[in-house]
Amino acid sequence: MDFATIIGLIFGLALMFGAILMGGQLGMFVDIPSILIVFGGTMATLFIRHRMSEVFGVFGILMKAFFIKSHDIHSIISQIVEMSHIARKDGILALEKVKSEDEFLQKAINHCVDGADPAFLEKLLAKELSYQKDRHRNGVGIFEGIAEAAPAFGLLGTLIGLVQMLVHLDDPTAIGPGLAMALISTFYGIFIAHLVALPISYKLTAYSQEEQMVRQVIIDGMIGIQKGVNPRMLLQSLIAVLPPTAREINQK
Repeated sequence: MDFATIIGLIFGLALMFGAILMGGQLGMFVDIPSILIVFGGTMATLFIRHRMSEVFGVFGILMKAFFIKSHDIHSIISQIVEMSHIARKDGILALEKVKSEDEFLQKAINHCVDGADPAFLEKLLAKELSYQKDRHRNGVGIFEGIAEAAPAFGLLGTLIGLVQMLVHLDDPTAIGPGLAMALISTFYGIFIAHLVALPISYKLTAYSQEEQMVRQVIIDGMIGIQKGVNPRMLLQSLIAVLPPTAREINQK
């Protein structure tokens, strides 16, 4: 579970609603026409830009920002180096007894044991990594689209509210609702974009980059094992992805 996402969202909502309640009532910021324009328009844009399955899968993508399986890259590098020792001593087939909790690493091990040559293995794993990048990019793109559309429809609600207000300048009772929709629509658009959609897209991008880095390390490590690279040299090659202060790897 990513507590940073939860804390940030709760903290932001608490401060915003606290400020609203200090200056009045929460009901003042509830405007049905603004909700229809901003939320409805944003959802309509999603259906136009993306496939139906992608739109309905947005909540599953959203949950990844709160519940994410972390990757222990130190443990993975340590296991790859250990496998390198095993392969040099007993041969590639000895890796058949090795089991990994990382699905991608286990798949790479199975391909090695099945006799895949280094060039084919690298091409196969790189292709899977490329497809994963595309899937993640599509998921992030949904929230980036929300961040783009929500303020735009907030502005649209503002314009509609201003028009309604200007048309009824001779009726003071009609000015208030029009002005309220004009301002609250902008509020909704900014709220959706900058407290929800943009932060979520940044978090998903960070997680995607982390997972891609781990998988690239796995690819490089397994290819190194197949090519018979010295375990010490292989270790130095793999830890290059880590910052200097985090390059200490515990080996068995």
